[in-house]
Amino acid sequence: MICPQGKIMLVGIGPGSHDHMTHRARAAIAEADVVVGYVTYIKLVADLLEGKEVVRKGMTEELDRAVHALASAREGKKVALISSGDAGVYGMAGPTYEVLFQAGWTPESDVEVEVVPGASAINACAALVGAPLTHDFCSISLSDLLTPWPVIARRLDAVAAADFVVALYNPKSGRRTQQIVEAQRLFLRHRRPDTPVAVVKSAYRRRERIEFTTLDKMSDCDIGMLTTVLIGNSNTFIRHGLMVTPRGYANKYELHGDGSTRQGERPGRSLSTGLLGWMENLKADHAEGESIAALALLHKLPADYIEAVLLTQTEEVAVKEEAASVEESET
Repeated sequence: MICPQGKIMLVGIGPGSHDHMTHRARAAIAEADVVVGYVTYIKLVADLLEGKEVVRKGMTEELDRAVHALASAREGKKVALISSGDAGVYGMAGPTYEVLFQAGWTPESDVEVEVVPGASAINACAALVGAPLTHDFCSISLSDLLTPWPVIARRLDAVAAADFVVALYNPKSGRRTQQIVEAQRLFLRHRRPDTPVAVVKSAYRRRERIEFTTLDKMSDCDIGMLTTVLIGNSNTFIRHGLMVTPRGYANKYELHGDGSTRQGERPGRSLSTGLLGWMENLKADHAEGESIAALALLHKLPADYIEAVLLTQTEEVAVKEEAASVEESET
C-alpha cells in the first residue's frame, strides 16, 4: 500500500491572539493530522486542536520537534509545526530545514513543506506602541546559548553606530541576566542616554504590559523571555504615549496648519543629493584638497570605501569624456 504524500506546514501563529492569526495559519492547523509545538504555543491554539494528535515539546527540544514532524510526514500525515510570531524569525523554519537536509530531503521528495508566515513579535510590539519601525530597523537576539557573545556584541555595536531602530529578542531570562546590561553599555557608546525605548511583554496576550523608558534606564525595567525591547534611533520620539520614528517626510513636504500637503519635491529642491550627487560632491571635495582620511571621518565611512568611490567616479568621468570626444570628432 502506498502512503499518501505527507506534508510539514511550518506555521507562524502570530503574537498569540487569534485576531492576529492569518487565515492560512488557521486553515493549516485545521487540515493537520498532527500538531507539534512548544507547550506554551500549544496552549495558545488549544481550541483549534480537537480531534488531532498533539505533540508537546519543551523549550530546548527544537530539533526533536522537527524530527518528530518529519517522521509523521513520512507516514503520510499532514503536520502543523507551530511557532509563535513567524516561523522564519527565530522560529522553527530554520532548524526544520536543517533536519530535512540532513535526512536527504529535497523539494522533489515525498514530503511537501510549506512555510506559513505570521506576524513576528517585532510587528506586534511596534503596533502596540505606535510607529517605531517607519525607518530602517533590525532585530538581534541576546540569547548566547547558540551564538557566542562576542558575535552578538559586534552586531549590537555595529547597529548602534549605524543608527538603526533595534528590536532585542530574548533579552533576559532567569539565568541570562547580564546580556541586557551589556547591550545597554554598547548602545550608550553611540546613542544619547535619553534615546526612547519601549519594553513590551506578552504582546496581545493576557498579561500584556508596555513600559516606555530611555536607554540609560532600560536595564532597570521588568524584562524577561516574553519581552521584546525596542530601541529608537536618533530621531525617534515619544509623544502622547506613542513611539514614532520619522522617515523624513516632514522635511520633504511642506505642511499647512491643517495637516494637508503643499507641493513636495520638485526640480532643484530635493530631500538629499542622492547617491550620484554625493559622489560628485565627494570628488569635488577631494579635488579641492580634502584627503581621503578626512572625507572618511566626515562621512563616517571606511577610508577604503571612499577611495573606491573616488576611483569609480574618475573612471566614469574618463569614459564620458572619451565618448564626448569621439562624438565631437564624428560630427
